[in-house]
Amino acid sequence: MRAIVIEDKQLTWAVVADPEVRAGEVIVDVTASAVNRADVLQRQGHYPPPEGAPDYPGLECSGVISAVGPGVTGHHVGERVCALLAGGGYAERVAVPVGQLLPVPAGLSLVEAATLPEVACTVWSNVVDRDRLRPGETLLVHGGGSGIGTFAVQLGVALGAKVLTTARAGKHDRLRALGAELTIDYRTDDFVRAVQAHTGGRGADVILDIVGAKYLAGNVAALAPDGRITVIGMQGGAVAELDLGRLMAKRGRVSSTSLRARPPADKARVVAGVRDQVWPLIAAGLVKPVVHRTFPMAEAAAAQELMESSDHFGKIVLLT
Repeated sequence: MRAIVIEDKQLTWAVVADPEVRAGEVIVDVTASAVNRADVLQRQGHYPPPEGAPDYPGLECSGVISAVGPGVTGHHVGERVCALLAGGGYAERVAVPVGQLLPVPAGLSLVEAATLPEVACTVWSNVVDRDRLRPGETLLVHGGGSGIGTFAVQLGVALGAKVLTTARAGKHDRLRALGAELTIDYRTDDFVRAVQAHTGGRGADVILDIVGAKYLAGNVAALAPDGRITVIGMQGGAVAELDLGRLMAKRGRVSSTSLRARPPADKARVVAGVRDQVWPLIAAGLVKPVVHRTFPMAEAAAAQELMESSDHFGKIVLLT
């Protein structure tokens, strides 16, 4: 088969060995794989795959099952699926533990389905499973125009929350169309002041942050009493001071998570939660895939260049 190989921080579409199907796994012939920031970091040498994962980038895919390993029940050759991966999505075939498979939502193409597993599992595991976002609460999403952001905005609205988001000004109209009540230009506006003004001084109950250190103090200042901050990215750095007094006064919580290196059993639990709680919202049209552009898999370098520019809105997809 062919896959995207990383050599000297460059991406090459090369012939590699086929994956072997093991007990509890299936082989998926990949139709599409979406681009994520983690893929860029892996190419740059900052985010190696966990032990046992393929060396090729790609944290999600869609396609058709072509082989079923020993002990697998409930899945069959020819079945259309999408999947959460520890790596290997930038390839023609990938081995997937059955606990990380998801059905293709009714009415969606395989291209659209490829955009869902990583963002759905990331957002659900943090905003719903960890932070317990409730109807009527305020959710602040940083990086609203990203794949994570466009999904989080829609999911927050579908769950009955008031959603605020930061993004470049050129993306605001589309974010409001997805349901955001307030859009903040992070390049020109003070997001803390904007959030406090919009909420009457209360602040945001849940903050989903892809920026990291640069936004930590602002997130604490923008937090509501009993609020929850979850950091899932470090685009703005990894080290910052935390004003514990201010956090304690608000009875607030700061946590950080990653998805890729979680044990398979934990990933399977997250995938099951997404299937049970998020897939019905997609089937009902309340949450929709947002595809910015597709590229042939061999042009993964150009796709990652677009990702690094932050000029995209939603997901960038690679096609085999």
